[in-house]
Amino acid sequence: MRQVAEGSAEAVGTLHRRYARRVFGLAAQTVDRATAEDLVQDVFLTVWRNAARFDPERGTVRSWILQIAHYRLLNELRRRGRQPEIVPDPDGLVLDGIAAGDPSPAEMAWRNDRRGILKSAFDELPPPQREAVGLAFVDDLTHEQVAAELDVPLGTAKTRIRTGLKKLRVVLAPQWAALAAFGLLVVLGVRYRSEQLMLARDDRALSLITASDGVNLRLAPVSATVDDTHARYRGRPSVGMAVLTLSHFPPAPAGKTYRAWARHGTTWTSLGTVVPDADGSARLIAENPALSALPEALEVTIEPSAGSATPGGTVVVAWTP
Repeated sequence: MRQVAEGSAEAVGTLHRRYARRVFGLAAQTVDRATAEDLVQDVFLTVWRNAARFDPERGTVRSWILQIAHYRLLNELRRRGRQPEIVPDPDGLVLDGIAAGDPSPAEMAWRNDRRGILKSAFDELPPPQREAVGLAFVDDLTHEQVAAELDVPLGTAKTRIRTGLKKLRVVLAPQWAALAAFGLLVVLGVRYRSEQLMLARDDRALSLITASDGVNLRLAPVSATVDDTHARYRGRPSVGMAVLTLSHFPPAPAGKTYRAWARHGTTWTSLGTVVPDADGSARLIAENPALSALPEALEVTIEPSAGSATPGGTVVVAWTP
């Protein structure tokens, strides 16, 4: 699990080979095959994104993964239970008899104003409370599922949600209290969409690093860089995406940042900037059509925080054929 948290594709592949069939079998007992396959992908995406939260003192890897699968399956069944019954209406007679519910321009302006006020109040919550309230009202999870997602006791999850809502009520006028509890899904619609796009990107990245035809390139330390410092580049033929993981990187100097680069011919493509955590680890997911071809060189350099169009700073790690 430590290797997964550090971005190891081999470790993710091992977990997938060991437990994917079991998760699929659990899901296939209740839902159709296509949904079960999607659920397996969702479970291992969650494992990949939350590997650092795994605590071996609280249980085994197997029980942790199966618990994630259990909650994802319950959430899917709850979602299906909320879907309305489909009424056959081939001639459109039923639909024609329903009045349009579009808001008027005045009502839309009022909604936009209300959305801005609520979003501002929500963003001011402390991160633990904002995350718990978001999971409960944006992702529509139960208190038990929020606790499992955050890897905290159930009582702690309930306290964070309750405290977050109380703070919203204090910040907002009394007439907004009910809205704070029930309107977050609408208010944070743009934010929710952004998070869904990020999840979809992570899903594609997970598929890339577990693919049998993927490439795995090690960027070795250069010059004065300590031996433990290195990076891994994972790509796939004809796929314009790459995953770069950093290990044992020291903090960048003040006013500087780490930037990753890939060279094709004489052209350098920036993969983006990277900020290592306290352990010197980081993961960068880059999407660019140029990455569908294997790069001829890779570098991670120290560049000015203001940005640079081409690599010009100190090379920390690098790879060449």
